[in-house]
Amino acid sequence: MSKIIPLLIAVIVSLILLSAARATFAYPAQRVNAPVLKWQKGGCQTTWCRTGWYASPAVADLDGDATPEVIWTDYRIVVVNGENGSDQWIVNNPGGGRGWPSVVVADVDNNGSLEIVTAHGSGYLSVLQANGAALSGFPKQSQTNELRSLAVSDVDRNGDLEILVCATRSDNQWFLYDHDGAMRAGWPVHSPDSDSNGYAAGCFNENVGLADLDGDNRDEMIGPNDTHYVVGYNDDGVPLRANAMYGQVGGQNKVWARVGFHYDHAVDLRGYANCGTEHRPNFADSAPTFADVNNDGILEIIIIGNTYNCGTSPYTDLFHTPYILNVDRTRWSGNGFDWTNLPVPEPNAAPLSEDYNLIETAMPNPVVVDLDNDGYREILYSSYDGRLHAYWLDKTEHGSWPYKIKKNAESFIRFSSEPAVVDFENDGQAEVVVTTWTQKGSNAGGQLLILSATGALLQAVDLPRSSSDWDGALSAPTVANIDADADYEVVIGTAHTGLVAYDLPGSSNARLVWSTGRGSYLRNGQAPASNVPVNTPTATLS
Repeated sequence: MSKIIPLLIAVIVSLILLSAARATFAYPAQRVNAPVLKWQKGGCQTTWCRTGWYASPAVADLDGDATPEVIWTDYRIVVVNGENGSDQWIVNNPGGGRGWPSVVVADVDNNGSLEIVTAHGSGYLSVLQANGAALSGFPKQSQTNELRSLAVSDVDRNGDLEILVCATRSDNQWFLYDHDGAMRAGWPVHSPDSDSNGYAAGCFNENVGLADLDGDNRDEMIGPNDTHYVVGYNDDGVPLRANAMYGQVGGQNKVWARVGFHYDHAVDLRGYANCGTEHRPNFADSAPTFADVNNDGILEIIIIGNTYNCGTSPYTDLFHTPYILNVDRTRWSGNGFDWTNLPVPEPNAAPLSEDYNLIETAMPNPVVVDLDNDGYREILYSSYDGRLHAYWLDKTEHGSWPYKIKKNAESFIRFSSEPAVVDFENDGQAEVVVTTWTQKGSNAGGQLLILSATGALLQAVDLPRSSSDWDGALSAPTVANIDADADYEVVIGTAHTGLVAYDLPGSSNARLVWSTGRGSYLRNGQAPASNVPVNTPTATLS
């Protein structure tokens, strides 16, 4: 008996500890309050709203009066009062059609005031001053295809900002402009397709990014596109070159755009696939993100590829795959992690739909953040499989990830936006804020969701409905303080109910980790630095 009692005690203690561990991991105890609707239909007409697409809103004090405005684009450029959603001003015709990419707000010309940069259909690039007047040199229309890709950065570190866009056309699709609207020397690119120049096609999502990847104090551009190739260029239009392991053309290492991507790295090295058994990705909808995934001071490149079987006609899309790359295009490894071989896809990873006549497309924009405060970053993205994924550097999904957006009890499809990430309790365990939309003809609305760092649902709030037969929000939510109280709000550009804002009660001490689409209001794909406060842009001149 004396031996049995200690054994029983040990078993009981072990069960208690296991239960506690499971409770803290799979069923988090965080207390995150439900969002409360603050206002809706921002920027709408009296009886109807314009259709909203994938543009994430921005929040800024445009006029320096200490009162934030919310800035968004549907087809117009809309500026509303953060406190109540009332119109400040609207520009009805900034370009030739919808605004697909997220709104940029920044001091483009380094004069102390803020500008608003948007890209539109028919190839229009707009830069407005804080009062709605066009900045000198804009709008620009260098070609007539839709601009779906927009990124801004000070590429040469001279104080003013440059503007990079990409069109849906198949050649000369990337344009880099100075702040005054002049085309930078060496641009546009890419043309022609060739053995030495590589291969590229159009950009059909927010497919551009800018960052200093090689430590030369100048930004490089990375451009996924509608091929299984990715282009890379310096700011002078000179292409980036890949590692020598991928071979040479004309006595030089191949350019990025000459080295095709495949699921298996050995096929990358060979240079061609045996279609039907060796699969490759398409990057038509792929946004590049730049982040220091292992905290060693070096930026990596993260892209989600749409892996497909090139042996069928038409091609068969199979699953989304995350890639982590170095500046020389090699696959990243470090700290005991190795992404030479890619993650094995989760079961049921095939697309639920890629027909935008059935449901608008899920865009796999990678959000690269440290969810669990372990010093390494995770990769989150929404997928056409109806789930929100979160990969750790060990190439697996932990806890309750992936989170299923498409509900088992519903006969229709739901997809989700690029997420925002906020540590509401400032306890090192970050929460994920994401919006959803529904299948056309479902007569169902989208939702605003808050998930724990482990992928457990904390809050689900129905978004406002319209008279449409589907609803929701395609764009990344933006978390910012838009009023005079201490708490944060979340602002959402919806499909059919304009701008919508929710109060986030009890969030005054929250830590913003990834607070808006593409990581910042520059929309250049650079992941925000960890544990650095995110400030609302404010004009220094009124």
